[in-house]
Amino acid sequence: MLPPSSAPELLPNCFRNAHLIATDMDGTLTLQGRFSAMMLAMLETLAMAGWPVLIVTGRSAGWVNGIAHYLPVAGAIAENGGVFYDGKGDRHLITPIADIADHRDRLAVMFQQLQRRYPMLIESIDNPFRLTDWTFDIQGLAQTEIEAIAHMCQDQGWDFTYSTVQCHITPPGQNKAKAVLAAIAQQFPQYTADQVVTVGDSPNDVSLFDPAHFPCSVGVANLEPYRDRLQYFPRHLTAAAEAEGFCELAQALLQKA
Repeated sequence: MLPPSSAPELLPNCFRNAHLIATDMDGTLTLQGRFSAMMLAMLETLAMAGWPVLIVTGRSAGWVNGIAHYLPVAGAIAENGGVFYDGKGDRHLITPIADIADHRDRLAVMFQQLQRRYPMLIESIDNPFRLTDWTFDIQGLAQTEIEAIAHMCQDQGWDFTYSTVQCHITPPGQNKAKAVLAAIAQQFPQYTADQVVTVGDSPNDVSLFDPAHFPCSVGVANLEPYRDRLQYFPRHLTAAAEAEGFCELAQALLQKA
């Protein structure tokens, strides 16, 4: 049974016109860091019911290429908006980069500057498989240190964001919202942004909660601790956390259909 807060009639009215789900992955589709049988079955149910699901994650292009291939999804966006894999598995760079090798060299220099000030920073295990951004583990970093790192990146002309697992040095203006809008225009021209349900769990999902772009936004319950740190907070919060929260939302949407 659905928790009372996610019963179909209690979802905001804007969800009645929704036709596509754009969802974060880690902490939103995962449960304690893994895909669960329940979540995989729900993705299959959504696909069979005609609900396209677009994964929008901070994970690397290399990892997401496999995700887009093996999961029953309509496509996947990697690196917080840098790369899009469409339903055919073709790769599209959303952030234009003339010379990827030079770009990554400059990202490495920025990371080395951060390491000189914060020697405990550790490159993320998926960083070698990235194209547009550079990541390092967030474990052990205080909020004040995260904010200082953000300022250091911005002073050097980079953007910065973070999730529950990683910190990201990104090209200016790269974010999930821009990538979702680009993917919709390219692969789903029959839909408009107000027909997309966006789902997330952490600060790097904040652009997906911007009501100017996506009026139907959802946070799984584990987003709550970040409420005071976010520029935008989602329209709806699930009662359950992580993948269970996603499944709670999906059930409500399926019952609305």
